[in-house]
This record gives sequence, C-alpha cells and structure tokens, in this order.
Amino acid sequence: MDTTIPKTPSLTILNEKEVIRRAGRSAILDFLRSAKAYDIIRSSGKVVVFDVRISVQLAFYALVEHDMQAAPLWDAERREFVGLLTVTDFISILQHYSMTNTPITELSARSISEIMKDGEGVKLKHGDCFDGADADANLLQCCRLLNGKGKDFLPVILPGDARILAIITYTTILEYLVTNFREQRRLFDDSIYDLNIGTYSDILTVDLSTPLSSVLLAMDRRNLSTVPVVDQSGVVVSLYSRSDITFLATASDADQAVSNMSLPLSSILSQQRSDISTPDLLFTCSRDGTLQSIFEFFASAKFNRLVCVDEEGRCNGIISARDLVKYFCDA
Repeated sequence: MDTTIPKTPSLTILNEKEVIRRAGRSAILDFLRSAKAYDIIRSSGKVVVFDVRISVQLAFYALVEHDMQAAPLWDAERREFVGLLTVTDFISILQHYSMTNTPITELSARSISEIMKDGEGVKLKHGDCFDGADADANLLQCCRLLNGKGKDFLPVILPGDARILAIITYTTILEYLVTNFREQRRLFDDSIYDLNIGTYSDILTVDLSTPLSSVLLAMDRRNLSTVPVVDQSGVVVSLYSRSDITFLATASDADQAVSNMSLPLSSILSQQRSDISTPDLLFTCSRDGTLQSIFEFFASAKFNRLVCVDEEGRCNGIISARDLVKYFCDA
C-alpha cells in the first residue's frame, strides 16, 4: 500500500522557487570567488593618503579638490596606516562643533591625530582600526570584510607591501558584477520585495522645509547615510546623502559652513554643484521589480540607493548596493 503523501501544487511551486533562488545565489557566489580585488581596480584610479599630523580641515578640502570620498590615514611615528578619513567624518565634526557651541576657529588648528584621540569628540567611522584586503583576495572575501566590519570603504593593499592600490565599496563590487557576470538561466525573476532585499518598514523621510541640522541629527539617531526627501504631499522628490558636501563647498569658510546647516533642505538641494560628486541621485522603482530588472537598472544608472515608490510616488521601500551584495553573501 502506497502511503506517500502527494505534494500539493502550491508546495511544489514553493520548492521550485527555492531551488531557483539557491541556484542564483550559488552562481553569484561562484563568480565572486573567481574574481580578485585586483580585477576591479580602475587603471585610472588614484589614492590620496593623509598624514595624521596635518589639519583635519586641510585634509577635507584636499578630499574635495580630488573629488574623493575617503582617504587612508598614515601615522609616521607608528609607521603604519591607522584608519580612514571620510567626507562624512568632517561633516560630523562640524555638526559636533555646532551643537556644543565650540568656536569653529579651533577646528583649523586641530590635526587629524588630535581628533582621533579626543575622547569627548566625534569618532571617525573608519578610525578605530585599519581594515584592508590584499589585492589577491577574492571578491567574496572583500564583501564579507565590508559587511562583517560594518564599513563603507575597503582599502586594497599590494601583498607584501604597504602600498594601497585603491579603495573599493559595495557599489564598486556591484558594478563589476553586473558588467562581467553572465548567466543564461533565468534565476533572478523573483521580486526584490519577495526576496526581502532592502528596507520596507519604518523608513525615515524628510520634508523639503526641514533644516539641514535637523536632517543630520535624525540620520545620526538612526545611523542612516541617505534619506528620501518628500514634498508636502509625501511624494519623493529627491535624496539627501550625508556625504553631500554642497553646504560645505558653497561656503567661504568654516563659520559659513556651520551657518549653512540652518538652511532648509530645499535650499541645499537647489545649490548642488555639477563639478563635485553627488553620491546619491534619485532613482526610483517599484518594489515588485525583479532582481534581474534591478541588476539591469544598476548597469545603466550606477546608483548607490534605489527608492521604491507606489503609484502615487510615495516611498514604500529603499534598496542600497549593500543590500544587493549582502543578499548573496549571506547565502
């Protein structure tokens, strides 16, 4: 007597979907294991290194001049790299000075080293230690270093040498993936929402009339690097990134930069310049979009963040390059 319990059609479909999802993840993981950090270094790339003895204000303006988001920090006394300085670090420092009513003139005299050693001040996000990857490390190892350490930037180091060849990010890795990965099978037809890639609840949005200082404070409290900007109807009209240096680049000095923090977000966004990097332009999609379509969209747009909107244009989700990479690395 056959006691086998017949499979229901719905259960069969679910099992087939899971098999396809696992096959898709496995294919991506194999690709990431086969590629090296050295493979994604741009031949035209450059790295700026700061000695921790120089002024933190001078270092920031050097980042702006070279249109870079981060730079390694070198300690000559210890003869080693000790961390990274990012654009967002300097913005956090200015915010701290503004909130504590510390004279901004003091900032110009402070070195990076002094900032790093100040127990009462701002902690550099990548200043606690120097985490890098050898150029011959595979991309899966790089992804897990970024994710495991909670970092946004990963220096690539020449093996057996102290030289830093490049600084890579989740976006750098994703760009290499969508450009070079080839797969004939249809493995990525599930929606990003069904795959739980991204954030779909408790999403912070800010109004155009909100002062920049309040926006930065709200982002600090929730550890966010980017926030959707909405109009009075709740329709998404822009993105504000913590690494947006418009309010700094348009200031004549540090005092005016602090003063600019009281401006409404609408004023900051209207002053964005084209001659400096704008890390997060607004790109939108439906959260019903397939993972395949998101890959194809990234290939053309090279986004850091993608805002999911409903039919009225209101935000109902947000996806980052990190979310996409993390989905495969968590497999």
